[in-house]
Amino acid sequence: MDSWFGGWDSLLRILVHGVLGYVALIFFLRLSGSRTLSKMNAFDFVITIALGSAFATLVLDDSIALINGVAALALLIGLQWVVSSIYIRSDRFESLVKTTPQLVYWRGEFEPRAMRRVRVTRAEILAAMRSNDTTAPEEAAVVLERTGPSRSSK
Repeated sequence: MDSWFGGWDSLLRILVHGVLGYVALIFFLRLSGSRTLSKMNAFDFVITIALGSAFATLVLDDSIALINGVAALALLIGLQWVVSSIYIRSDRFESLVKTTPQLVYWRGEFEPRAMRRVRVTRAEILAAMRSNDTTAPEEAAVVLERTGPSRSSK
């Protein structure tokens, strides 16, 4: 029976930690600025996944005190803020954290070196072109962006 219903205390703890953790998470995200919720580079994506994991642990793990879970959320958002502040000021650090767009197809020619660098296949490039309704592949460019492939044509 315990696997189906852990008791009223457990349910109340989940509700309280869930609501207070959610309020803290929203507060910290608003405090850190819109960058945390904008288009993501790899580092932002990792932080987002870590935030989700920390929030789930805060809500579901009864061995985690509320203040510890809130501190973990604040730490992750604080780290994201520090790293983004550093790479805004340092091109070298930015190149370590952010990915740069890669031209993988240009006017009918695949770019094998770039394709190997970003680990994308010809089939994936052609699929991206089809999904974007490329009507003139001999005039198209496919650039792998941090948000996925984009296509342009004349």
